[in-house]
Amino acid sequence: MTDNDNTEKKSLLPHFAIAGLVIVLLVALFLWPKDDAPLPEPSEPEQEQIPQPEPVPEPEPMPEPEPMPEPEPVPEPEPVPEPEPLDISDAAIKTAIVETGTYEAIARLIVDEELLRRFVVFSANLADQKLAANHQVLQPPAQEFRVYRQAGKEWIDAASYKRYTPYVEAMESMETEQMIAIYEDYKPAIRDIFAEISAGSEDFDNVLTEAIDHLLDTPEVPMPVEVTTESVMYKYKDERLEALSAPQKQLLRTGPENMRVIKAKLREIRDVLANR
Repeated sequence: MTDNDNTEKKSLLPHFAIAGLVIVLLVALFLWPKDDAPLPEPSEPEQEQIPQPEPVPEPEPMPEPEPMPEPEPVPEPEPVPEPEPLDISDAAIKTAIVETGTYEAIARLIVDEELLRRFVVFSANLADQKLAANHQVLQPPAQEFRVYRQAGKEWIDAASYKRYTPYVEAMESMETEQMIAIYEDYKPAIRDIFAEISAGSEDFDNVLTEAIDHLLDTPEVPMPVEVTTESVMYKYKDERLEALSAPQKQLLRTGPENMRVIKAKLREIRDVLANR
């Protein structure tokens, strides 16, 4: 029996009692003799049996509620391991760079001291159209700059351009996507270094793009290229070439063919940076 059945039965008990009493009174009226009928001989009155109401059953006790099952313990989440700090040592950076291309060639050409800082300082100066002579990222070529004389004039010797061929070949062997991935990995450290050396809030991505664009603006000139000597320094005879920035004049000294390869690689890097 449910709680609703017990409640409903309890609420009907008074109505059952009243209905029983009404039935008893009706029976007494219909069976009682009429007034004009002869009176019967008196006899011992029979004890009228008044039906006793049926006992109302006691409501069944409510079953004891089943105990709620104990909730299963929630396992503690495993702690997330802290990422290891990025190794910004010269050895780690150099290893990452040489893995993008021909190992021996690149390893021989890259400097071994403060490599990341040199890169940031050199790029920032390059964006300002300057050369940071004390922050070169690559070792200087072992061969000297050479010229030759002809018809009373001095010209750049083609052998001078070949000094830069190992650099260009090493650069050409490097995978652009891997180079950009290394740059992205070290970007937090690069930004910290750039914040130390710069007064503004310019993003280093823009600085690097400006540096690349400046080199790409270097004009291509036919060979041979005439130079003049003042003291111990050579200058371009063509005033338009001599008016170029120091980085652009340095790029010209790599020679027409080397410069075309360098520019092609720089365009690749710039395009990948722009699309990230």
